[in-house]
Amino acid sequence: MTAAPASPFASTFDAAVLARAATTRLMIFDVDGVLTDGGLFYGEDGESVKRFNALDGHGIKMMQQFGTAAAIITARQSPFVLRRAKDLGIAHVFQGVHDKRQAFEQLLQHTGLAAADCGYLGDDVIDLPVLTRVGFKACVANGHREVKLRSDYVTTATGGNGAVREVCDLVLAAQGNYEAALAPYLA
Repeated sequence: MTAAPASPFASTFDAAVLARAATTRLMIFDVDGVLTDGGLFYGEDGESVKRFNALDGHGIKMMQQFGTAAAIITARQSPFVLRRAKDLGIAHVFQGVHDKRQAFEQLLQHTGLAAADCGYLGDDVIDLPVLTRVGFKACVANGHREVKLRSDYVTTATGGNGAVREVCDLVLAAQGNYEAALAPYLA
């Protein structure tokens, strides 16, 4: 992939972080605490709602538009996750997964990608089996300390409050696509 000229935005990140993010062809996201703020709302019939961030969703769409696919691996099972994934055009969704390593291996087999071609954004120790294997490792600002310690990048935003968008923008910038992603909105 040929990168466009670097944007001024890219210069706000560490060169090593940009280098790791530049090779990401598939960005994998956890749900609770990453795509959401981690709050769980229960009604009489079980889980009733999940709150997703519109900025995060648009970031995923822009990132995918420029060639980096997205996937979800989550321990919980929720129809809301499937609906959100469909809205965002995310084809690879693994729910109810307590062994995220196994789901990750299935994802690699299905996509034909190597672990080094992937990035992962997580928040808790259940994410470590995947996070420690990918090429680009990221954690939300309010993530567990063990995940932060093993990450290449820790967002400034918290889970469910723009952390996903921050990582998507970082990937776009690292791959030289950030300015092109913004161009339609600045014309």
